[in-house]
Amino acid sequence: MWQPQPGWHAMPGGTSMSTVGIWRTVLDDRPVVVKRFAAPSEHDPAELSDRRHFAYWRRAADVASSGLVTATPGLRGPLDAVVDEDLDGITLIQDWVEDAANSGLFAANAMGRFAGADLGPVTWLARDQLRDRLARVERRGGWKALDRTTVADVADHLWRRRHAFLDAIDELTQVPQHGDPVPANLPGREADELIAIDWGMLGHGPVGADLGYYVLSAREDFEPLVDSYLMGLPAGLASREEVELGARVTAVYTVLNRADWALARVAGGEGALVAKYRHPSVAPYLRALQRQFPLIEALLD
Repeated sequence: MWQPQPGWHAMPGGTSMSTVGIWRTVLDDRPVVVKRFAAPSEHDPAELSDRRHFAYWRRAADVASSGLVTATPGLRGPLDAVVDEDLDGITLIQDWVEDAANSGLFAANAMGRFAGADLGPVTWLARDQLRDRLARVERRGGWKALDRTTVADVADHLWRRRHAFLDAIDELTQVPQHGDPVPANLPGREADELIAIDWGMLGHGPVGADLGYYVLSAREDFEPLVDSYLMGLPAGLASREEVELGARVTAVYTVLNRADWALARVAGGEGALVAKYRHPSVAPYLRALQRQFPLIEALLD
């Protein structure tokens, strides 16, 4: 059975169902990150084996071994990678990427440039990420925890309109997207290129969708981020209104998904739900939800 080597430094992250762990170490005087992915068993969800699903278990390794994003505009991945596959899973070794303290405006511009990349006819790229995430929630019965909060009416209205909004962003130009562009996954910089990590959700999605995911963690306001994204976006690819729609829908439904998930984890314990809003596992998600009220209001108009 595969085991990490003694002396490897375990790192946080790796929240996907197929990720065994992440470690930092030095191999031949080269700082690297080692990630281990477990192959799905017959008892695991079918989505782990679905090549188009965002949770496809081996996509990060396939991205690395193919070199698909080593020369893409705006965002690119680490250049050197070793992919070692066995019967139980895959070990991925990549160069450590130093944190360059990239600003949100630089990241947004890089995502706009990346939206113009040509990834070619690759069959294992993710599609319909937001739709699939909402389908997961639907199987659990919807936003049940949010029904017990002061945003219940708003959440119910947006939940009932989810298919209309998903159909609307499906009509937008579909572009390459990193899929998980949180600041921690966008650490590096080389000249005017942003070096991104964790490409396990690489795929195509509505123009502006990557920006919508990023907005939830950004310190900058929505409008300046949209401006920077548009400056990077190839001319004629999409209008400002289209980018804003893709970003708003993605941000709003994602932040509501996360808030409901966080509340659901503590809802079954003793005491009123409102008393748990300040719990450290809940409060960050509720603060993120509060910050997105202007985007939520825009979808209610």
